[in-house]
Amino acid sequence: MKSNDLKTKERLSIQRQKMPERKPAERNLDFNEVNLGFDEHLAMLEARRCLQCKKKPCIEGCPVRVNIPEFLDLVAQGRFDEASRLVFKDNVLPAIAGRVCPQEIQCEAKCVRNNKDGSVAIGHLERFVADWATRQHGDEGMDDEVAEPSGFKVAVVGSGPAGLTAAAGLARAGHKVVIFEAFHRAGGVLVYGIPEFRLPKNIVDEELKNLERLGVEIRCNVIIGRTYTVDELLAEEGFDAVFIAVGAGVPRFMNVPGENLKGVYSANEYLTRVNLMGAFKFPEADTPVFKGRSVAVIGGGNTAMDAVRTAKRLGADRAMIVYRRSEAELPARIEEIHHAKEEEIEFHFLIAPVEVLGDEKRWVRGLECVRMELMEPGEDGRRKVRPIDDSNFVFDCDTVIVAIGTRANPLLTKSSDKLQLNQWGYIDVNEDGATSIPGVFAGGDIVRGAATVILAMGDGKRSAAQINQWLRSGKPEFNTAVVR
Repeated sequence: MKSNDLKTKERLSIQRQKMPERKPAERNLDFNEVNLGFDEHLAMLEARRCLQCKKKPCIEGCPVRVNIPEFLDLVAQGRFDEASRLVFKDNVLPAIAGRVCPQEIQCEAKCVRNNKDGSVAIGHLERFVADWATRQHGDEGMDDEVAEPSGFKVAVVGSGPAGLTAAAGLARAGHKVVIFEAFHRAGGVLVYGIPEFRLPKNIVDEELKNLERLGVEIRCNVIIGRTYTVDELLAEEGFDAVFIAVGAGVPRFMNVPGENLKGVYSANEYLTRVNLMGAFKFPEADTPVFKGRSVAVIGGGNTAMDAVRTAKRLGADRAMIVYRRSEAELPARIEEIHHAKEEEIEFHFLIAPVEVLGDEKRWVRGLECVRMELMEPGEDGRRKVRPIDDSNFVFDCDTVIVAIGTRANPLLTKSSDKLQLNQWGYIDVNEDGATSIPGVFAGGDIVRGAATVILAMGDGKRSAAQINQWLRSGKPEFNTAVVR
């Protein structure tokens, strides 16, 4: 029976399938992936839940515009190879997006089944077809259509989700693409910011292999702003265009006394040491990290969840989230919060730090906090908070990890006085992603501020199309009056 022959009543009778996952007591002891993925039977069953709506609202919720109903119909029929090729056409990083994309507030939020018995598990099925294709095709990969060589050469600065997506689109269009990565390993935030238990490094490596098959060259240990400037890439290194996708990796701190004590980390440094530099293997690895017994993580986003769950796996007896708003305001993904609770992470809400306390050797010994109360929502819709008088108290802890956001790194942006920035230091672009420098485009967090992987991928996909159009139109002078 073809999926299209299924009656709506039959589709509605199928309940959402649960993602198989490892037990908390087992996964807390290592960094192996938590979710195990659908098998073929579960994937086909879940895909049959799709009602094949004529208006296809789920596509509107996808920043990279994957043809979701069509690929779900192919999965429902067991035509996995066709489904994987269809997904890969629209999304060059499907195994990554299927794992870390917040589908519940994007494509799945638009699913018409969402308000009744749960949306179709679009993210889980995207992951399934991507992993199936990797197992099936191995090192050969899938055939990909690439245009005839254009003769143009494009530099992509940064190998995170925006850069990788743009590079794939430009390579498919026939351009020679070189990615410049500051770290010793490509992948950007995908390898240094997201833990192995949520996104295994071998998954990122497989996606990178797909880019290399397209002819993309990746040069690591090259810092644009130091090794080369953007102006030098255009004037001296022979590039016709540049796409800047360096992210926003400078951590924000609380600006409270004691933040310079030993045992205080930014979440960026903490996760980079563990994820990219193998600090959990010290002394076999060169980079150490302090393995706290009582760890307080400040913040409530995905990065905070990643940090606190990492601390638990490194042996913390007590790993805590300290968040100044209530649980209802937590910005982290529902799945990550659920997994953290299963792993016995403590959550302390409506609490804000006022000082990090240290001992005589300047090591962290505690965190003084104040209790907060919620007020009316502000202009952004989020409820503001204020401290409650005389409510101070102290958490005993030996490690504090600050995960309250990031900002733009000025290393690249300050190397060119022609690059227009906004008041927060992010790059200004017009509706085409073009910056104030002809031939230079930008996208991802360096433009929009810290956001999700899939939004950065959407920027990369759109920018690749605009760069291709600009190059093939003879590099016309475009409107450099940019807007954020």
